[in-house]
Amino acid sequence: MSREIMKRMEELELLAKESSRSNHSIWFGHFTTSTILSPSPGIRSIMSSATAYLCGHLHTLGGLMPVLHTRHFQGTLELELGDWKDNRRYRLFSFDHDLFSFADLIFGEWPVVLITNPKSLLYSCANHEPLERLLHSTHIRVLAFSLSSITSVTVKIDGVHLGQAIHLSGPIFILKWNPRNYSNKTHNIEVTVQDSAGRSKTVQHVFSLQEDIHLRFDPLASFILLTDHYIVARVLFVMIVLIQLTILITFRHRGYPEHKGPPGFINLTSFSLHVLSKINIFYYSVLLLTLYTVLGPWFVGEITKGKLGCCFSFGIFVDGHFLQGSLTFIVGILQLVFFNIPLMAYLCWSLLQRCFGHNFRSHLHQGRYLKIIPVHLLMLLLYIWQMCSCYFLHMTYGTLAFLFSPLRTWLTLLTPLLIRCVWTLNSTELGVFIVQLKSHLSS
Repeated sequence: MSREIMKRMEELELLAKESSRSNHSIWFGHFTTSTILSPSPGIRSIMSSATAYLCGHLHTLGGLMPVLHTRHFQGTLELELGDWKDNRRYRLFSFDHDLFSFADLIFGEWPVVLITNPKSLLYSCANHEPLERLLHSTHIRVLAFSLSSITSVTVKIDGVHLGQAIHLSGPIFILKWNPRNYSNKTHNIEVTVQDSAGRSKTVQHVFSLQEDIHLRFDPLASFILLTDHYIVARVLFVMIVLIQLTILITFRHRGYPEHKGPPGFINLTSFSLHVLSKINIFYYSVLLLTLYTVLGPWFVGEITKGKLGCCFSFGIFVDGHFLQGSLTFIVGILQLVFFNIPLMAYLCWSLLQRCFGHNFRSHLHQGRYLKIIPVHLLMLLLYIWQMCSCYFLHMTYGTLAFLFSPLRTWLTLLTPLLIRCVWTLNSTELGVFIVQLKSHLSS
C-alpha cells in the first residue's frame, strides 16, 4: 500500500478522533464503502462512530435499485443517493433532539415533507441515538415547506386521524400526542401536506418505541453496499482463469477421449477442445492470451495528466507508486467472459467444422444457416465490442495507451489472423483428427 494512501487513512482516523466527542458526526464521500480499497482496519471501522455516511457513485444502479441504503455492522448508516445530473435527486436531513431523519427528494416536486418525530424504525440506531427520548416526547414534529404557503398538515397513525398539525416556526409543524399509546409493537405514521397552489404530498413510515424491535434493510441493497466487491471480483477473476487453464492443459496432456453413444453436443465439444489443445499454434495462442490477461501489462499510457503509468489486472503503476487493483478485476472478468473465452470457443467450433471436411465457403452452403450464421454473427458482435473497448481506451487514456495496449489493440489485430489461420489450415495437419472423428461417428 502506498505512503499516500496510508497518509490519507491517518488523516481520516484523526478526523474521526476529533469528532468523537460530538453528539453526532456525518461522513460524506463519493464512493460507496464496498468500492473503496482501504488498508486495515478499513474505512468502515474508521467511520464506526459516525451516525451516517452519505455517498453517491452507484446512485440507483440505472434505476434497478431506487433505494440503496443499509447499516454497517458497527451501526453506521450508509445512504446512497440518486444522481443530481440526470435525475435531480437531493437529500434533506435533520437532527431533532439528536434523532437523525432524512428524506430523498426530486428537485421541483412540492411540497417537501420530512417527519422528524417519531423517526423511522428502519433508520433507528441505539448505538448512536438517544431513542428513549421518543417515549418522553410531547409532540409529533414535521418539516414541511413549498413554493406556496402550507395550508394543511394532516397526521394519521395506523389509519386513525389524529388531527391537523399547527405551524410553530419556519418549516416546523407540530401536533400534540401521547407516545404511551404506541409503546407496544410497530405503528405506521402518515402525514399529508397541502399547499395553497393545490399541491399535495403524503409520506409515511413505520416507527416503534420498543428498543428490541428492528427492521432489516433490503438484502440485495445490503449485499451491494456491504460486500467488498474488489475481493469478490478478484476471486471470480482467478477462478475463471484457473478453469480455462485447467481445461486447456488437461486436454493437452490427455489422449483422445473415447465417447460412447451418439455424437451429442458434449461429445463434440470435448472433441473440438481436444483438437484445439493438440495444435500448437492455437493452444499456445489461447494459453498465452489467458496468462497475459493475468500477468501482462494491459496498456502503457498517461494514467493521470502528465503521469505515465502501466495497467495490470492486479493494479496500476503510476509515477513510482503502485495502486492495488479493484475495478481492474471487473474489467478483466469482462474481457475474459465477453471476448477471450468466446474466441476460444469460436476457434474450437471452427476447427470442428474443418474436421467435418469443410472450408469457410463450403460450411456456409450446408443448408443449416440457422445453426451456422448465428455463431458467426455472435463472434462478430463480440469483436465489435472489443474494437469499441479500444476506442474508449483511446478516448480515456490517449493515443499512447491505444498504441501500446496488447490486451486491447494488439489482440484486436491478432484475432482475424487466428481465425484466418483456422480456416486456411492445411488439411493434412488435421488428418489424424478427421480419422478420429469419422471413427467416433461410425461407432
